[in-house]
Amino acid sequence: MPIYEYQCQSCGHELEVMHKMSDTPPKDCPACNESALTRRISAAGFRLAGGGWYETDFKSGGKKNLADSGGSGSGAAACASCPSGATGSCA
Repeated sequence: MPIYEYQCQSCGHELEVMHKMSDTPPKDCPACNESALTRRISAAGFRLAGGGWYETDFKSGGKKNLADSGGSGSGAAACASCPSGATGSCA
């Protein structure tokens, strides 16, 4: 589920709400109880860590940020339980 940012146009209170895209967005501000919430446009804050399709298929050369092979065991060995033979951990 996406996390949406809202701001009250009445008091300026900001909050984050996690809900489905199909859910009705909240309208009432929890701080001032006015019906003045509007959704803010923002970027999602996340990072895809380790190896995997994003690092190996969509980045090139020095831009790759692959985990080192001497680390915690998440290496380039093929995963036996994945039909596609993906690398790393499938857990």
